[in-house]
Amino acid sequence: MTERRFAKITGWGKYVPAKVLTNADLEKMVDTSDEWITSRTGIKERHIRAEGENSSDMSVKSAMPALEMAGLTPQDLDLIIVACSSPDYLVPGVATIVQDKLGAKCGAFQIAAGCAGWVYALATASQFIQSGSMRNILVIGTEIISMGIDYTDRTTCVLFGDASASVVLQATDKPAGVLAYELGSDGSGAKSLYVPAAGTVLPVAANIDKIIENKLSYLHMDGPEVFKFATRVLSSSMKRVLDKAGLLADDIQLFIPHQANYRIIETAARMMRQPMDKFMVNIQKYGNTSAASVPLALVEAFEEGRCKAGDKVLMCAFGAGLTWASAIVQLGEAKAEEESVAESWISGGRAMYMAKRAMNRVQDSVQNFMLNWKIRQVEAARRRKQERQSSN
Repeated sequence: MTERRFAKITGWGKYVPAKVLTNADLEKMVDTSDEWITSRTGIKERHIRAEGENSSDMSVKSAMPALEMAGLTPQDLDLIIVACSSPDYLVPGVATIVQDKLGAKCGAFQIAAGCAGWVYALATASQFIQSGSMRNILVIGTEIISMGIDYTDRTTCVLFGDASASVVLQATDKPAGVLAYELGSDGSGAKSLYVPAAGTVLPVAANIDKIIENKLSYLHMDGPEVFKFATRVLSSSMKRVLDKAGLLADDIQLFIPHQANYRIIETAARMMRQPMDKFMVNIQKYGNTSAASVPLALVEAFEEGRCKAGDKVLMCAFGAGLTWASAIVQLGEAKAEEESVAESWISGGRAMYMAKRAMNRVQDSVQNFMLNWKIRQVEAARRRKQERQSSN
């Protein structure tokens, strides 16, 4: 009988640039205020890269402490995966540069799935280890979003920051690591969050004047559309991945959502019927760091004692693509004597367990109806405002 393998998180590290851009700083740059930014997003400050600091540099700085904690050298690695949408160059991918700077002798590739990229990378790395083909994998999430932000556009410049965070996955025969995951994409919303220039649609050399004049090399975002997408997908994806794992929300010790907007996280907590203190939030310090967001929150959860070995955490991210990804991760190794909430319902009788699941689904239906109704109200108000502005 083939021995089953699991991918355990054995090391982690983070890096954030020293430069801090506060809401007070932004008040001097664009027509905004600390009260406006905080009330709508929950963000107070964000970190911005130093001049000449690249994504590969930041990746190495978060990777080294993760490797040291895991007791590995770069030469021990079988693979490096870097989730990044702001690489050093369009070609080659940033992962190969990270591999060289670390001095590793292994394969390396980049995943560009926007803010969901690191969860995509985590699920991918887990599959390599579970298949038995690899033992030690470094998974990095790094973004320098500031390089693609128009700091005269108050709708985007208040949201994003730069950061990097890494974890090491290692093979083990004891249950640990990714228990279930979901990877999703809806390309019909691609232009809700994208950079128009620099790809094959609008090459730089042939369109330089147009790109500069219309600021097409910067990130463009349809805020209301992304907000609607996020409020729908965050909780629904988490519920589906709980079903895949055969768990209930009460079995999760900590939820680690993408740090894009505090109001979106609050909505997710309500939809999951869980208290906010079970949700890791650090958006106030860093803003939206895209692919670095979830691993950065995970590392800080470890540092703050919010999670420990044996805990189950549920991570979910969403972003450009439009993409989303969720994963339930067992930190460390499960304790044999522990029984999940779902298991306790089953042991108390299958009928009771099914009743609980059915009750959850009824509550979900009511919540989804109310959420969609609220979104339609907001959309109608926005249309009326636009009509009044156009008539004037």
